Amino acid sequence: MQDRLTTLCALATRHADTPGAASIPRIGFHIAKEAAATASPVLYRPMIVMVLQGAKRVLIGERELCYDTASYFVGSVDLPASSCIIEASPGKPYVAVSLALDQQCLADLMTGNPGPVAGETVGFAVSAVTPQLLDAWSRLIGLLDTPGDIPVLAPLAEREILYRVLQGPQGDLIRQAARVEGRLAQVRQAIEWIRKNFDRTLRTEALAEVAGMSVASLHRHFRKATAMSPLQYQKALRLQEARRLMIAESDAARAGYAVGYESASQFSREYTRMFGAPPARDAVRLRQAEALATEIA
Repeated sequence: MQDRLTTLCALATRHADTPGAASIPRIGFHIAKEAAATASPVLYRPMIVMVLQGAKRVLIGERELCYDTASYFVGSVDLPASSCIIEASPGKPYVAVSLALDQQCLADLMTGNPGPVAGETVGFAVSAVTPQLLDAWSRLIGLLDTPGDIPVLAPLAEREILYRVLQGPQGDLIRQAARVEGRLAQVRQAIEWIRKNFDRTLRTEALAEVAGMSVASLHRHFRKATAMSPLQYQKALRLQEARRLMIAESDAARAGYAVGYESASQFSREYTRMFGAPPARDAVRLRQAEALATEIA
């Protein structure tokens, strides 16, 4: 498989370096390329990620995962995470491709073959890449060289990738992503409420009512899906948004209040715990790094 990976990496890298050619928006396909080891907070959408070169370590709540060219990542819910590329250099950059999980496409593939009822509320996992899955990715990435074929063939390649994952060890995980009922669907309702109201006070009883679950059931299944409690999930979203605001020149105190913190000291303490530096100092470093990147570009 290594020869195939090398060929695909060269193809993806060429298109990643071409403005406007690094994605296929209609199916949520995207190429990521990084020439240096970097760490950053991210919000993972439901998707599949395949690494063509390099490696990444991801901290999601209380769980740490690593994946590289021998494995793929799949997530079925929105997940705030700390992402760290651990293998990359200018001569050998980190290169990965991702594909959004399309609920309708998954539901169509499951018609007549729904698979087993999920026993666990699993939100993300890493599994070994198979030759069949790599072949499916090859057909999708190869379409970048024949853009005229993309409208017709990209949806077919998308279906093939999703089909291969459905048939693999994470099939149950993405079956849950397609279902509109069940525990994961209820957790998704809670996640949607938190994402829309992350700056508001979170009352677990009210959130459980939104999800249609008891408080105890919400906590149990939410943690299984995200490796976080609802409050930890909200905190991660708040701090990521505060960081974004500070990069855009908002001062630390204003950013903390904007995302729902009433105490500047609590905001500074929790921000430092997540990002390794106090808000104001981290904001200065981020702006300097952004300015340097702009100058280099």
